[in-house]
Amino acid sequence: MWRYFVGGIAALLMAGAGIFLFKGSATPEPVPPAPKAAQTAAAESETQPVAEVPRADRSREEKRFDRGDKDRNGTITLAELQQPRRKAFAKLDKDGDGKLSFEEWTVRTTTKFAEADKDKSGGLTRAEFATTAPKRRPSGPRCDCRAEVAKALADAADE
Repeated sequence: MWRYFVGGIAALLMAGAGIFLFKGSATPEPVPPAPKAAQTAAAESETQPVAEVPRADRSREEKRFDRGDKDRNGTITLAELQQPRRKAFAKLDKDGDGKLSFEEWTVRTTTKFAEADKDKSGGLTRAEFATTAPKRRPSGPRCDCRAEVAKALADAADE
């Protein structure tokens, strides 16, 4: 019971401190006006065109947008958005009639089933079905750097 009491008091103290922080009456110091020479230099620089500096800290959404904006005009048209899908559709549309039949759509699944059905029974046993599992990528590092370093050292010692 005393834990609830102490927790309630702590919450009230924190809320009170927050109110004082947000309602503080501190005023910023006034900024002195800029000298005349700096004002004229700033006015001259506003009239000159400034080259856009590339940013290194682009967000994920900005990068995704840039990948979609193929002509780099700042807008993504419907044609730009559909282009990757058109390529995938063209790969599936084997007869090139612009229509995707069910057989064309399921060709990958059908091929995978035929390869897994070793006894050609028209059905997959548990063992045959297990061969259709997707191949997982290793979750660790793509290279074993220690092995590469050891190999390089062994090669250097042989020379």
